Amino acid sequence: LEMEGNQITLDSLEKGTDNPAFSFKGEGRHYEECGGLYSEIQEERTEGRFSSCCRKALQPVSKAKHFCKTHAKVLRRVFLGLLGVAYLCYFIAACYLNFQRALALVVMTAVVVFFICWGIFKKHCGAKALLLLHPVGKCFLKSWPWLKWLLWVALLAGLVVWLALDTGRNPEQLISLGGFCFLVLFLFAFSKHHRAVSWRAVFWGLGLEFLFGLFVLRTTPGTQAFQWLGDQVQYFLSYTTAGSSFVFGNTLIEEVFAFQTLPIIVFFSCVMSILYYLGVMQWLILKISWLLQISMGTTPTETLSVAGNIFVGQTEAPLLVRPYLADMTLSEIHAVMAGGFSTIAGSVMGAYISFGIDAASLIAASVMAAPCALAMAKLVYPEVEESKFKGKASIRLSSGEEQNILEAASNGAATSIGLVANIAANLIAFLAVLEFINAALRWFGAMVDIEGLTFQVICSYVLMPVAFLMGADWADSPLVAELLGIKIFLNEFVAYQQLATYKKNRLMGLEEWDGNRKQWISERAESIATFALCGFANLSSIGISLGGLTSMVPQRKSDFASVVLRALLTGICVSMLNACLAGLLHVPTPVGDCAVFFTNTNFSSTSYTTYTCCKQLFASSVLQNGTLSFTGSWAEQAESVLWLTECCGYYNHTSC
Repeated sequence: LEMEGNQITLDSLEKGTDNPAFSFKGEGRHYEECGGLYSEIQEERTEGRFSSCCRKALQPVSKAKHFCKTHAKVLRRVFLGLLGVAYLCYFIAACYLNFQRALALVVMTAVVVFFICWGIFKKHCGAKALLLLHPVGKCFLKSWPWLKWLLWVALLAGLVVWLALDTGRNPEQLISLGGFCFLVLFLFAFSKHHRAVSWRAVFWGLGLEFLFGLFVLRTTPGTQAFQWLGDQVQYFLSYTTAGSSFVFGNTLIEEVFAFQTLPIIVFFSCVMSILYYLGVMQWLILKISWLLQISMGTTPTETLSVAGNIFVGQTEAPLLVRPYLADMTLSEIHAVMAGGFSTIAGSVMGAYISFGIDAASLIAASVMAAPCALAMAKLVYPEVEESKFKGKASIRLSSGEEQNILEAASNGAATSIGLVANIAANLIAFLAVLEFINAALRWFGAMVDIEGLTFQVICSYVLMPVAFLMGADWADSPLVAELLGIKIFLNEFVAYQQLATYKKNRLMGLEEWDGNRKQWISERAESIATFALCGFANLSSIGISLGGLTSMVPQRKSDFASVVLRALLTGICVSMLNACLAGLLHVPTPVGDCAVFFTNTNFSSTSYTTYTCCKQLFASSVLQNGTLSFTGSWAEQAESVLWLTECCGYYNHTSC
C-alpha cells in the first residue's frame, strides 16, 4: 500500500514515519512566538508588581508633597515664626550679655523691623489710611501755593542764621560757601535752556545734599554711624586677604600693589553680585530713587539710574533702565551720563579705602553726589521735551539670570576680571604717559631756564583758584589743585594714590615742609580733596561712557555724543560742589591735652599728634639772653625742657 504526496504508505508505516496529517508547517516558529508571548506576559506581570510596590513605597512621599503644597502658606508662616523666635532668643541673649557690643545689632534689627511693619501696614491698612487722610491732603493741597513760600522763607532764614553763627567761629568756611555759589552760577551760565530750568529739582537736590552732609559731618549720630559703617567696610574688605594670600602668597600681597589692592575689586564685585541675586540692591536702589523722585519731580528712569550710581559704575547703572533708553529724552540721557560721571563704583571704592582714604568720607561723598548730580543735570540740560515716563509710578527692575547664589558669586567674580585688567592697564599706561609728559615739559622748560616744569606744576597753577574756592588753605591749594588736574586729565585712581601718600606723611608726623616742597596737606584739605576726587569725571571716561551706552542702544549714538561733554562738565562740578560742602561743614579734630600726651609717650616714633604738640611747644618757648622759658600752660610743666629736647630730635626750630 502506498500513497502519493502526503498520503500514508506501507513503507512509511514500516519505517515509523510520523503521520503528516498530524504535522504542520511553521511548527517551530509558532512555538517560539507562543513562548515569546508568554515571557512578555511574565515580564509585564513582574514590572506591574514592581511598579505597584514602588507606588506603595512612595505613597507617603507623595502624600507629604501634596500636604506641603496644600498647606504651603501655613507651613511658611510656621517656619518664619520659628525662625523669628530663634532670632528673638539670640537677640535677647546678645543684648543681655553686652548691650554696648550688641548696639549695631539693635540698630540693624530696628531698621529691618520698621520696614517689615511698614510693608504689612501698607498692604493691609494702606488704602484705609489714604481714605482717612484724603480730607487733610485736600486741605494741604489747597494751602500749598502760599504754604510752600512760607516754608522756603523759613528754611532760608534758618540757613542764614545758622551760617552766620557757624562761620563766626570759623570764617574760612565762608570761602567754601562762596565757592559753592560760584559753581552753581557757573553751571547755570552753561545751561542749554536757561528759561526751562526746573528750580524745584535744583533746590530740592541741593537741599538734600546739604541735609545729608550736615547729618554726616556735623551731628554726633551721623558722624558715629558713618564712622562705624566705614570701619565695618574696612573689616569686611580685609577678608580679601584670605583668598589673595592663598593664591599669590603673603610676600606679594604685602609688597606688590597689584596683588594688594586689585583682589579687593574681585571680592567686592562678587559680593555685589550676590546682593543683586538676593534682591537687596534692587530694593535699596528703588527706595533711594523713590525719595529723589517724589521730592525733585524727576522721571523714574533717570532717577533710578542716578540712584544706582551710588553703588555701581557708569556702565552698570544704565543697565537698570536699559529697556527704556531708546525712548528717553536728551535731558534724561544727560542725567544718566552725569550721574555716572559724578560718582564712583562700590568696587573701586574698596580699592581707595585700602589706600588709606577715609571710608566714611567716601561713602558720604557717593550718597551726597546722587541728589546733587540730578539737580545739576537738570540745571545744565533742562527738560524741554515730553517724556514718555513722566507720571509713571515706577519701573520694573530685573533680578538677574543666575539660577542660584553660587552662580551669582561666580559670575560676579568673573565679571570683575575685565575691570581689574582695565584698571591695571590704565595705571600702567597713564603713569607712563604722565612720566613722558613730565620729561618733555622739563626739557622744554630747561630751554628757557625754567627748572622742574611738570604737568602737576601746571595744574597746581591753573586750578589753584578753584582749590582755594573749595576751601583749601592757600598753602595747600597747589597740592589740591595738582590732585584735581590728575583726576580730570588722567583718572581718580592715580589721584587717590597721591592723596594717600600725603595722608600717610601727615599721620607719620613728618615735617610739613621739606625745603620748598610741601610733604602733606592739612586735615581740612584732605577732606576737601577726598570729596573733590570722588567721581569718574575724567577725559578717559568719555570713551567708557559712550561705548557702554552705545552698545545698549546703537541707534542713539549721535544723541549720546551730543550731550557727553556737558555731562562731563556737570560731573566735574558736582564733585567740586561736594568738596565745597565738606569745607563748609568740616570740624577740625581736637588735638587734646598735649601735656598728657607727652607724659604717656616714649618718643620712639612720631605721629601727627606728636608734630602738632611739638609745634605748640615750639611756639610757647622763648629764648632770651641765652635763657629758655615757656609761656602759657607749658610754663607750669616741670618737664617742658625735656619734651622740647625730644621734639628737637625730630623737628627743626630756632629754640633747638
